[in-house]
Amino acid sequence: MVGHKNSHHLLLLLLSSTFFLLFTSISAIDFIFNTFNSSTISLFGNSTIDSQILTLAHHQTFSIGRALYPHKIPTKNSSSSPSHVYPFSTSFIFSMVPFQHTLPGHGLVFIFTPLKGIQGTSSAQHLGLFNLTNNGDSNNHVFGVEFDVFMNQEFEDINDNHVGIDINSLTSVVSHDAGFWLDDAKSEKDQIFKKLVLNNGENYQVWIDYEDSLINVTMAKSGMKKPVKPLLNVSINLSQVFEDEMFVGFTSSTGQLVQSHKILAWSFSNTNFSFSDEIITIGLPSFVLPKDSIFESKRFVAGFSVGVFFVVCVLVLLVLFLIQEKRKREKKRSEMEDWEMEYWPHRMSYEEVKASTKDFSEENVIGIGGNGKVYRGVLRGVVIAVKNISHENNGVREFLAEVSTLGRLKQRNLVGLRGWCKKNSGNFLLVYEYMENGSLDKRVFCDFDNDDESKMLKFEDRIRIIKDVAYAVLYLHEGWEVKVVHRDIKASNVLLDKDMNGKLGDFGLARLQNHGQVARTTKLVGTVGYMAPEVIKTGRASTHTDVYMFGILILEVMCGRRPLEEGKPGLVEFVWKLLEQGELVSALDERLRAKGECSLQELERVLHLGLLCAYPEPKSRPSMRQVVNVLEGMSEGGEESEDMDSCLLQQLKSRDILSEYSLYFGYASHPTFHDVPQFSSTSVTWSGSLVEGR
Repeated sequence: MVGHKNSHHLLLLLLSSTFFLLFTSISAIDFIFNTFNSSTISLFGNSTIDSQILTLAHHQTFSIGRALYPHKIPTKNSSSSPSHVYPFSTSFIFSMVPFQHTLPGHGLVFIFTPLKGIQGTSSAQHLGLFNLTNNGDSNNHVFGVEFDVFMNQEFEDINDNHVGIDINSLTSVVSHDAGFWLDDAKSEKDQIFKKLVLNNGENYQVWIDYEDSLINVTMAKSGMKKPVKPLLNVSINLSQVFEDEMFVGFTSSTGQLVQSHKILAWSFSNTNFSFSDEIITIGLPSFVLPKDSIFESKRFVAGFSVGVFFVVCVLVLLVLFLIQEKRKREKKRSEMEDWEMEYWPHRMSYEEVKASTKDFSEENVIGIGGNGKVYRGVLRGVVIAVKNISHENNGVREFLAEVSTLGRLKQRNLVGLRGWCKKNSGNFLLVYEYMENGSLDKRVFCDFDNDDESKMLKFEDRIRIIKDVAYAVLYLHEGWEVKVVHRDIKASNVLLDKDMNGKLGDFGLARLQNHGQVARTTKLVGTVGYMAPEVIKTGRASTHTDVYMFGILILEVMCGRRPLEEGKPGLVEFVWKLLEQGELVSALDERLRAKGECSLQELERVLHLGLLCAYPEPKSRPSMRQVVNVLEGMSEGGEESEDMDSCLLQQLKSRDILSEYSLYFGYASHPTFHDVPQFSSTSVTWSGSLVEGR
């Protein structure tokens, strides 16, 4: 009975061994090519066999070259559970050959693929492997080892000379600089890595081994012994990638950058991991570009060295001379310039101003303007605001405009300019009195769901600030020796001091005109939404255009709306329609309307005034003196001011503002960003001249 059992077990073992040997013989694939011909390899795209060497993507822009073993090879046994991926060992010698005076690219890939041909692939950075659509698709069933000489950020390449393992995507699972580890290290920490340049024309041998879900990729110069430590070593289960049978081979591509990709020898086996030893590595052609013989001669080296030394000496002397001349010019410039002569009493020490801001510390930044940042500082015990203006982007023009106007103007509703200084490199600093409560727009448009509601301006505060700005603009137009046109009146350029008094600032666009002088055409400057129609059409700024901006400011402050908001009608159109409907009081900022703390009569009068100031016809707008008289009458109730208010109101009611806007712009709305270039005359310089958000 025991003998019968033993014979039964022996029979099972014999059958199993027979089945294994039969199965192994069916799946076994071994081949080696020390030379290539068209009968042993299938070629696709721009691939050829030249002198028994396989050449892919040869010296042609945006081309793909692919070469595959002509028959599918078994790669997986799906009948087993779980499915079994057959091991394999392959080795090949390749060379990426650059061309003289041509930038090289893109790379070579060893691949397993279920499909023949190059359909569904792209050149350049896609390496003839995938295209923009199918890259990353798990249905590709493609495995590759890439040798890439171009860094593509979209594929997260580590550099422009790397080796990576790709699975269904050009974003490598793992990658490393091209090269190999030397074998003579005493310990792992002492190992030295030797980098290799993939596309210098050298011949390199690659070994790729896969067994038990572990893949090793190793490379070295052709003729060297296979390094012990692999370049890439990673555990990857290919059972979901491989089909039962796959094609194996190479693919490469070029883009605008070109090079030639050559395979000099190739072996493959899924049974014998020593099969690669049969590859012939001696007597192979070299593809390294020859050096020009003249550069190798001793006479050239000696002559070149002397020439370089002479040129360097001349350059050093020239640099020293230029530095000396620059220092002389800077010294003269720092001592006194023509424009400084007029404003010298305001000049301060640069180092002193810099120290007041703690060396322009970021924690002291309180604002960012069109040409630089604004810092808080403490100078001689007094809190100041310092604007750092860059020398570029019209910074000099802005600086001179500020100094030439605000530096000489004295009025309580203008931001005080305490002084200025400049750095030798060209940056300018303007020193202002500090405005504790910031800009008006932050008070008007702040989000009270997140901010302290006490910051919201009350009705009477808004009226008072509007009056403050009106006094400032009147002074600019009539109160000084020449007329000053501000050209950028808006809420963000109105600052509030500790007592919530409004002060007009930012004179970077201001222009001086003699009284009675007619405005001349200039570049189109200002902020869209505040610019009067005639400025957009002619480029001419005047006191009338300042009045227009002031009218927009009135409506902006009282309504709590910006002149232009996406998806909403323009501010002037919005208020005018409410006036037509007899619902003018509905224009009031809804947060103030909810509190109910305002005089409806006073509200209507100030909104009427805002609409009249923003009238499209310049000559129909009131002067700033008339505006001030109306605003003063609102608080004093004088008969003269009431008569003036009635006169202006009658003028407003006798005209159709929207029809005027239709005449200028073809529809009843405020001009937008797109309207400005459309309705500007050809004499106005548009490109780069629009200044917004100063």
